[in-house]
Amino acid sequence: MADKSPLFQRRTAGVLLHPTSLPCSESCWGENSKKVFGTLGKDAYHFIDLIAQAGLTIWQMLPTGPTQADMSPYQSISAHAGNPDLISFDSLLEKGWITAADVQLVGEKSLSHARQQGALSFYRFIESGEGANTYQEFQTFCSQQHYWLDDFALFTALRAEFNNSSWNAWPVDLRKRNNKALEKIRIELKPAINSVLFEQFAFFTQWQALKNYANQKGISLFGDMPIFVGHDSADVWAQQHYFQLDEDGNPLTVAGVPPDYFSETGQHWGNPHYAWDVMAADGFQWWLSRLRTQLQLFDLIRIDHFRGFEAYWEIPGKSHDARLGKWVKAPGKAFLQACFEAYPGLPLVAENLGVITDEVEALRNQFELPGMLVLQFAFDGNTDNPHLPHNHTRSDVIYSGTHDNDTTVGWYNTLSEANRQQVKQYCFNSADEMPWLLIEAALASVGRMAIIPMQDFLELDGGHRMNMPGTTDKNWVWTFSWDQVDPTLAERIRQLLTAYNRLS
Repeated sequence: MADKSPLFQRRTAGVLLHPTSLPCSESCWGENSKKVFGTLGKDAYHFIDLIAQAGLTIWQMLPTGPTQADMSPYQSISAHAGNPDLISFDSLLEKGWITAADVQLVGEKSLSHARQQGALSFYRFIESGEGANTYQEFQTFCSQQHYWLDDFALFTALRAEFNNSSWNAWPVDLRKRNNKALEKIRIELKPAINSVLFEQFAFFTQWQALKNYANQKGISLFGDMPIFVGHDSADVWAQQHYFQLDEDGNPLTVAGVPPDYFSETGQHWGNPHYAWDVMAADGFQWWLSRLRTQLQLFDLIRIDHFRGFEAYWEIPGKSHDARLGKWVKAPGKAFLQACFEAYPGLPLVAENLGVITDEVEALRNQFELPGMLVLQFAFDGNTDNPHLPHNHTRSDVIYSGTHDNDTTVGWYNTLSEANRQQVKQYCFNSADEMPWLLIEAALASVGRMAIIPMQDFLELDGGHRMNMPGTTDKNWVWTFSWDQVDPTLAERIRQLLTAYNRLS
């Protein structure tokens, strides 16, 4: 089904880079002139021009929702909303939605303060005669996105009102969503709610403009949809019956994984597990709504932790030890059938890394979902290792590494001399150095899609890693700079794509 998508009918190649990792050469400086990260502004367009020049046709990224303090895109406060930190202030200024004074605040105050002031300017603009068309666009956006936007805006305003405390610590009438209490608080927090509506309208407007530009350049956007959502999220608060929670809103069970390649003690993610029986009873409407939003944003969607649809690792809610979990069966077949009935040709890729059983692969293959193979996992001395190129299939998506891996240079530098020789020998004793040796192996693969992290194209070492699973320090903050891009990079990539029939 999914591999029948036009994106998998020819050999393609792409780059993995989260938008936050883009350079930022406009007004994206935070409090005390501390650099924040990339936006959907001119550097994003410049990046699209670069990869189009190289002949790449896929831009893969991590989840784009609003993050919490740890900046992890996999613990978002919404399964639908966009991250307002990605909004380009310069683009808003060009449209006349905000003022030069609002942009100046980005360098003087926090981003959140600057956005609040920008929202005030925006509402003054749409109430003026000059902003009449924008007002209609704003009203249409709010109407079309009401199925998630209203609850998210109120949740965000309430969260700020209660000093960013988790929703299950709010007053009981708000925690349990008493209708009268919600009506009253909506009136009291109207300015804050309006600010959130402005942010989301700005994000989606800029995103669609960027997506249109990419598509016109022949580039498809490849998104990432985490299987789980954060406990402290608008989704869990707004629809608590879909999750395994106690009377006070605390998770009865939480998600994670047992010990694996990435962690000897497993991983405790803390996301509440779904009440799958409740979801199945209404035909998985919660998931269909979630897919509806993702399909507006992306041309292709990766389901993170796909194996959780066959069976998920259930950790007791009060435990912080992932090893105390157990596998519990999930209704994967019924779920995927509902998804493909609602969205025929749904362009999904299954993240099938880690502890994967025959049952998980049978579910993936039943729905013809492309899977992932990572070359950094290939060289363990086992010739049956599925990540080795001679075991690849056409429906696989091939990576040199992922956001959870070290950069290829960093990975190679940590290998023993014997392991390095194994890699070299497998690659025909090529004289190519890392990371280009692994990049070329990925592009040469029979897999119809190959994705290379931007760090590898830039030949960066392990100091430029995006994430170290199981840790909380220094993750999700990496950005590159334009002076790291060799002037010959696009042509070098293009020559390899030509050689391996991946040039569009």
